[in-house]
Amino acid sequence: MENTTNQDPKEKYVSEAFSEQQQDVPGIETDMQPKADHGENSYKGSGKLTGRKAIITGGDSGIGRAVAIAYAREGADVLISYLNEDEDAKQTAKFVEEAGQKAVLVGGDISDEAHCKKIIDTAISEFGQIDILVNNAAFQMSRQSLQEVSTEEWDRTFKTNIYPMFYLCKTAEQYLKPGATIINTTSVNAYKPRPTLVAYAATKGAIQNFTSSMAQLWAEKGIRVNCVAPGPIWTPLIPSTMTPEEVKAFGQDVPLKRAGQPAELAAAYVLLASEDSSYMTGSTIQVTGGSPTI
Repeated sequence: MENTTNQDPKEKYVSEAFSEQQQDVPGIETDMQPKADHGENSYKGSGKLTGRKAIITGGDSGIGRAVAIAYAREGADVLISYLNEDEDAKQTAKFVEEAGQKAVLVGGDISDEAHCKKIIDTAISEFGQIDILVNNAAFQMSRQSLQEVSTEEWDRTFKTNIYPMFYLCKTAEQYLKPGATIINTTSVNAYKPRPTLVAYAATKGAIQNFTSSMAQLWAEKGIRVNCVAPGPIWTPLIPSTMTPEEVKAFGQDVPLKRAGQPAELAAAYVLLASEDSSYMTGSTIQVTGGSPTI
């Protein structure tokens, strides 16, 4: 009997080149062509995170939205941290609430330590506890030479991508109980850095090492720290930080010959947040479309 449930991963989503497009930073979901898939119509929960309380930075769109949807459908309340994309954040909150869970929106710049403290304080005020912290927000710009990278841009990349992990983990530590989990979003660029993403790739290498150090530091507390390393994923970061030509070819150079969709990462974040990964800490799950990380 023919198996009709398997699907060729190369053909799961549109594999042809994206149209040339450009957005202002940080990018808006509704302006993307084609629209990204966050699992809105496909993710089905099974109670893996019932009763848990999660914080997701960059939770308004892209990978963060997919994680928020999955967590809510698994039974978690979600605080969505975002920069200034109010409409995207409200849409994500709607998905969380439709799953029967509480959504809390906190807009602002996570490169500011005081704002990171506000995120933690708000989570405690609204939820009473923190069980899951997903450090996912990121900034990048594609540049053809080092001379094109300004000091301001270099600083912004590090202050968005790695500083907040320190701020948030340090502030949250007093509230984290055994069984709590930290999940950091690193990148295939930590292993295979693109020369056009010098600053971004450097931060992703730092995130990888921060994760390993924190996993060892907090193992005694019973707090697990892991990360996910995405490959090319279709999010607002892409049309807002890459040239139209780069957008058109985005994802075509990996073995699966296409960009990934945010929905394809959700299960990895659920695994690392749930008891299914109870013996995993300091680990990285690579979701790269076949691009090697060794």
